[in-house]
Amino acid sequence: MNKDVDVFGPLLHGTARAWRLKLDERLKPMGLSQAKWRTLMHLSIAPGPLTQAEIAAHLGIEEPTLVTLLHRLEGDRWVARKNSSQDRRCKTVHLAPRAQRVIEQIKTEAFQLRHELLDDIPASELRTCVRVLDRIRQKAEKGNGSAKHNGARRARVGKNGQN
Repeated sequence: MNKDVDVFGPLLHGTARAWRLKLDERLKPMGLSQAKWRTLMHLSIAPGPLTQAEIAAHLGIEEPTLVTLLHRLEGDRWVARKNSSQDRRCKTVHLAPRAQRVIEQIKTEAFQLRHELLDDIPASELRTCVRVLDRIRQKAEKGNGSAKHNGARRARVGKNGQN
């Protein structure tokens, strides 16, 4: 067996988890849980308001869970929900003006962490890593029912939309 293939999945999962936990540590003093900062960042990179269903799908959570999260974000005055102008059955989520300051803080902390974690990795190795991960993501999305949704989401959010 190829040892690299055997450890790839757990290594990828563990790396993503460790990265998020590191960022969580930095954002916790601002009163931001991972669920809150991921939601705010997703909204900040979207070209316009998103429906609750779109946000839930991106975050990988059920809509009832998202509704609870959005109640908290509204209570913090970071988002506002409005009836959709295109579909009365759904609501769209908008960033409140107050959210811009916290989003800039999230971006600053994320930038600093990214710099700390990637600083000593040669640019050529990082480019290779990004290309390989993108190919794996594309293959994983093919035919699993999420490719259509993910493609539509990327079109709305932008190719470089990230957490």
